[in-house]
Amino acid sequence: MVGASAVNVANRHLIVEFAGQRRLPAMYATREFVSIGGLICYGVDFHDLFRRAAAYVDKILRGVKPADLPVEQPAKFALVINLKTAKSLGLDMPDKMLALADEVIE
Repeated sequence: MVGASAVNVANRHLIVEFAGQRRLPAMYATREFVSIGGLICYGVDFHDLFRRAAAYVDKILRGVKPADLPVEQPAKFALVINLKTAKSLGLDMPDKMLALADEVIE
């Protein structure tokens, strides 16, 4: 499992390449890894977070005090699977898992 630290995201190409060369099935915290060849990710949907952050900015600009706004936690998560990588690792993804995926990269 590779976390979404700033160092990991900045070095995602090296990390995905390392895992691929060693045929390691790795799971990542963000879609950016899977889109460049990582196997699978399950994590926060950052597009949803940014949209919700914009709503906070709108409220503040309309005069709401930041201290009066509730603290929110992520509510939307995304499962992304890269089938090309799964095949190169000799893995078969179960149909149930593919059905649950928000996105499948082929």
